[in-house]
Amino acid sequence: MTSGFSIRIYNASDQAEVIALWKQSKLLVAWNDPAIDIERKTDFQPELFFVATLSGKIVGTVMAGYEGHRGWINFLCVAPDLRFKGYGKRLMLHAEEELKKLGCLKINLQVRSSNKGVAAFYERIGFSRDDVIPFGKRLK
Repeated sequence: MTSGFSIRIYNASDQAEVIALWKQSKLLVAWNDPAIDIERKTDFQPELFFVATLSGKIVGTVMAGYEGHRGWINFLCVAPDLRFKGYGKRLMLHAEEELKKLGCLKINLQVRSSNKGVAAFYERIGFSRDDVIPFGKRLK
């Protein structure tokens, strides 16, 4: 692993760099405003929003959440040119450890069906597909 890699809690001054990373990684969808997504996370459990840095530059993110029953993962992302080096796994392990400290016993996450590569990543790091039917409802 490259030295200079670290994981820390998101700071407000990180916003532009995080959004640029998400755009570069094609993580954004038209119906979500990334600035609003960040604002909502920093208003609720900001201590579970992490950025990974390499030599001071933001190269990854993960938002974790816990509502007392299950943990959730959103916006796990690593810069495209740094993938397959273990950084995504390190981000996920960090989020898992923080969720465990809160008493979390199971983590859920969703992967867009169009994102086949990331499904394989999650399987490699120990996640399995649950026998569930995902539902969603936009409230706004």
